[in-house]
Amino acid sequence: MHAVLNGQDGKLHWSEVPYPVLADDGVILEIHAAALNRADLLQRAGQYPPPPGWPDWFGLEAAGVIAEIGEKVKAEGRWHIGDKVCALLGGGGYAEYAAVPEGMLMPIPKGLSMTEAAALPEAFGAAYLFLFKEGSLKQGDTVLITAGTSGLASVAVPLAKAFGARVITTVLNEDAAKAISHLKCDIVVDTSKQKLSEVMLSEKNAGRGVDIAIDCLGGSTVGECLPCMAHGGRWIMIATLAGDPTTVDLRKMYVNNTRLIGTTLRSRSPEAKKKLLGEMVDRVWPKVEDGTVRPVIWRVYPITQAEEAQRMMAENRSVGKIVLTVR
Repeated sequence: MHAVLNGQDGKLHWSEVPYPVLADDGVILEIHAAALNRADLLQRAGQYPPPPGWPDWFGLEAAGVIAEIGEKVKAEGRWHIGDKVCALLGGGGYAEYAAVPEGMLMPIPKGLSMTEAAALPEAFGAAYLFLFKEGSLKQGDTVLITAGTSGLASVAVPLAKAFGARVITTVLNEDAAKAISHLKCDIVVDTSKQKLSEVMLSEKNAGRGVDIAIDCLGGSTVGECLPCMAHGGRWIMIATLAGDPTTVDLRKMYVNNTRLIGTTLRSRSPEAKKKLLGEMVDRVWPKVEDGTVRPVIWRVYPITQAEEAQRMMAENRSVGKIVLTVR
């Protein structure tokens, strides 16, 4: 079979690799589409290796058809050859086939294409983890989601709003703000004109302080904004694209009962992921099927153009998810 590998020339190539090994408690997924994530770029830079036991090639989420099932899976009877599923992966999605543990499979919501379904597992799984498990989201909360043009924001913003939250996001310029108008954020902060900390402080003084922040940027802004959170607010760090260091006023932090939380979905145990995905299917899939929440697909590339697709993401060109089609 074939998968996308990082070649000696530093470019991505559709290359021959070994066929995956079927485990008793897993399936072989015939991949039809796989979505890109920022983690793919970090992995390519040598900063985010796949967990033990997963392939070296990229891809945290995919959709396709079950081609083979292990003996344990067969005995349980939940999944069958020919089932259309999407899957959360530790790696290996940019390929023709992948070995997937049974607990990482989810049914494709009714009415979604393979391309749309490929954009669900990692983005929706991460958004669900950040909002509900780490953030304890409840109706009426104010949620800050930085980097409004990102693939995660394209999912997390409508998901938070579907469960009754007010949403603030950030963009780099006016064009980006226009590009995400379909997300219907309550406040869009153009950081070329406004300071996020000032907007947050104004909201806090008006009794609408940020209860949950999901931040993929980091940098100096974190330390500036932490004192502007609502009392008891949760600032959730998921990446540091704008820089690792920040300066935190610890006294203001504990007086305001603010929590600074670092988390990732990829590092969770298989048991924790299985439980989270099960909850997500029960709570979120109905909202996907009725159209309340849908993945926003920015562009679709054939798998052989993975180099171009990753370049678009690295240059921050995308507004929503980028998907690779395999079949």
